[in-house]
Amino acid sequence: MPFFNPLKVSIMALGGLALVPVAGLAQAPMPAAIVANDGPTYADLATLSDAAELVIRAQIRRQTTIKPDRAPGLAPGFARLYIQANTVALIAGRGTVGGTLAYLVDVPLDARGKVPKLKNREFLLFARTVPGRAGEVQLIAPGAHLAYSPDIETRLRPILTELYAAPGTVPPRITGISDALAVQGALTGESETQVFLATENRSPVSLTVLRRPGQRPQWGVSWGEIIDSAARPPAPETLRWYRLACSLPAQLPSSANLAREPEARRLAASDYAFVREALGPCERRITTG
Repeated sequence: MPFFNPLKVSIMALGGLALVPVAGLAQAPMPAAIVANDGPTYADLATLSDAAELVIRAQIRRQTTIKPDRAPGLAPGFARLYIQANTVALIAGRGTVGGTLAYLVDVPLDARGKVPKLKNREFLLFARTVPGRAGEVQLIAPGAHLAYSPDIETRLRPILTELYAAPGTVPPRITGISDALAVQGALTGESETQVFLATENRSPVSLTVLRRPGQRPQWGVSWGEIIDSAARPPAPETLRWYRLACSLPAQLPSSANLAREPEARRLAASDYAFVREALGPCERRITTG
């Protein structure tokens, strides 16, 4: 692949966001990369994308094996490589990258105990810049070096579109549960439970579970100050689903349950468990942290 001039790398577009490559970046060693054969899940891709400053498609042009005595923290059965690569595309980024880049990555040895040959292969890098190291990037996690495929890029782009949406429209990161309260209605089997979530930027998010006699329980999420009784659950494999399914604790913390009566406390805990079950598991196949 020919050398890329940083001034000639094409501008990439993601939704309404123009992604323009610019200067070189920096890096530091990563722990051993562990990637399952089945490939990344939605949660894997969302976690990597959310943490990355840069998402890069790169083609490796040279690899150099670092001697084990100069690779602290290297896991058995792995080799640490110094990679020099060409930038195929900056898929998304809060920074810029030049036409060539370098980084460190730990890769598993093959069945014969040999270092795999990566030259000319393409990878997706989830990376960050490190000031003062022009032309280098740092992978953000052990699993932040994924073999490129059109399928993975197709799955990745909707996630990046949501993450790079207009300020104020991106769902906040959930950090825990602030309060929960269940109130029983006048009719037998009628109740409403509200669970208020703590977020990284302190923006309000709440869950509501409504029970009506003879009807299935209904629940939804309000992403704002107004608690909407008509709110609906997030669609699976969306950023809002990810924020909840991969951040909420498995059980309602007893300290967050404001109800005094034992029956109301049990109802709040039961409704929270109902929501967690409806969201489904946060499945992961790669090491993202």
